[in-house]
Amino acid sequence: MSKIEEKRHSLAHLLAAAVLELYPDAKNTIGPAIDNGFYYDFDFPSPISDTDLKEIEKKMKKLSNGWRGFEKKDVTEKEVKEFFKDNPYKLELIDEIVSKGEPLTLYTSGQFTDLCRGGHVEEMKEIEPDSWKLSHLAGAYWRGDEKNKMLTRIYGLAFETGEELEAYEKQQEEAKKRDHRKLGAELNLFSVDERLGQGLILWHPKGGIIRKEIEDYERELVLKHGYDLVYTPHIASEKLFMESGHLENYIDSMYGPMEIEGEKYRLKPMNCPGHICIYQSRVHSYRDLPLRFAEFGTVYRYELSGTLQGLLRVRGFTQDDAHIFCTPEQVENEVKELLSLVDEMLKTFRYPYSIELSTRPEKAIGSSEVWEKAENLLKEVLEKEGKEYTIDAGGGAFYGPKLDFKLIDSLGRKWQGPTVQLDFNLPERFKMEYIGSDGRAHRPVMLHRVLVGSMERFFGGLIEHYAGAFPLWLAPVQARILPIGEAHFEYATSVLDKMKAAGIRAELDVSDETLGKKIRNFKTEKIPYALVIGDKELNDKKVTVESRDRGNEGAQGIEELIEKLKTEIKERK
Repeated sequence: MSKIEEKRHSLAHLLAAAVLELYPDAKNTIGPAIDNGFYYDFDFPSPISDTDLKEIEKKMKKLSNGWRGFEKKDVTEKEVKEFFKDNPYKLELIDEIVSKGEPLTLYTSGQFTDLCRGGHVEEMKEIEPDSWKLSHLAGAYWRGDEKNKMLTRIYGLAFETGEELEAYEKQQEEAKKRDHRKLGAELNLFSVDERLGQGLILWHPKGGIIRKEIEDYERELVLKHGYDLVYTPHIASEKLFMESGHLENYIDSMYGPMEIEGEKYRLKPMNCPGHICIYQSRVHSYRDLPLRFAEFGTVYRYELSGTLQGLLRVRGFTQDDAHIFCTPEQVENEVKELLSLVDEMLKTFRYPYSIELSTRPEKAIGSSEVWEKAENLLKEVLEKEGKEYTIDAGGGAFYGPKLDFKLIDSLGRKWQGPTVQLDFNLPERFKMEYIGSDGRAHRPVMLHRVLVGSMERFFGGLIEHYAGAFPLWLAPVQARILPIGEAHFEYATSVLDKMKAAGIRAELDVSDETLGKKIRNFKTEKIPYALVIGDKELNDKKVTVESRDRGNEGAQGIEELIEKLKTEIKERK
């Protein structure tokens, strides 16, 4: 555990101690360190609100003055159960720890003792008083299971210094302005309608244009990199998901079955089984490989309603899914090519990124030897290519380890982006084959990859990354023409026609608003260019260009401007 994690975890203990002093009938459950801070879940006899946080924080600061270090004590099952006899949540945790054969330990500071594995500061004075604060409340099911009781989660922020805390809070204020749900409504990009269902997105025309541009760009990119486009149905027989292992390992995230003519079908949670069916529709030689199938395939996954969040966590979404079928000897080069493809894609959207290697999860298919082989192969390619990476232990897919590319947005936040998954197991389950140079049947290796991942989540991240001010090539309206008065309408219309003929998404504002109001509207709607037309522009057969990003760019001829915009769009600047 890092130093900052130790501080955050120590503060979680302090939070629990303060709550139990103020609310003696409350039951404390668990309180880990998390990114940017800590939380602790409580079962309160009666609800509390955000207004109560100031009093809890005040109590925490008072208690911390009397705390020193944390004293560890190894205890027996009988001892610890006696200590927590009135807390059913702790008793459940104790039974789980015992069943795993792990030691039971208590940590005490001041008058507060908690069941804990450790990881604390040596002295509470290491924690600067102005480097942390309580932030907000949230509901949380016990153990994350909606069948269990809803608890109250108290969140806190904690950093090394007060300056870091202040900087983070400023970043969060900026993030609120960029919230994709807020901007999505203001810019008329997407919506959710309860009549349609939670977690199901309605793409509006302006959002649809942006999505089309992203998909067109990616199709162009993957075709250039040797992919073939395929399409698969939205539903499939349960038998297919039994064979793939999804019913065994992924059923909690799948929608229930529907019966058709006595046979059970499911909405697909992933596209890979369909791509395997395409592969197996004919016999392949080693000379055919690698085969690269790409699809914008819509999938459906059951997510708890409490976890749904705008475009970032949905129940129906489109993945830019691709699967590469290759010989074992081709794997290293294919992974290397994918690293290059991901880099090219993310540079286009101005995203820096970091890489995580996610290893075998608890629920997995295949032998440990196969997993070790796959993980080592990914490590070797990353190291040969000079790529820095971290390990996400247990974060792999149930069929293989993966590389997760974390997008770093303009506020420094990380978003889930591309993934590359190396899979020796599904080819084995499906008994996939190719004919080798020796004339015998061999097992191919399968690589799963996405570049944007969920189109919905990627779009939500882009909205916040650009703060709604999309670059010209993505902007739903690329230029708005602003005639000052009726005398300028005819010329303005001819400018509009020329721009549309050139493939530029332009529109004409013939409202009765003043020029100042029209310009304010263009800026509010984050349109890249406004073209102002008055008497001088009409006489000179030009337009005055107002750039969203660079301000006034002066009078320009129509043909000259069109060529400039076409170049900017083509180069996706």
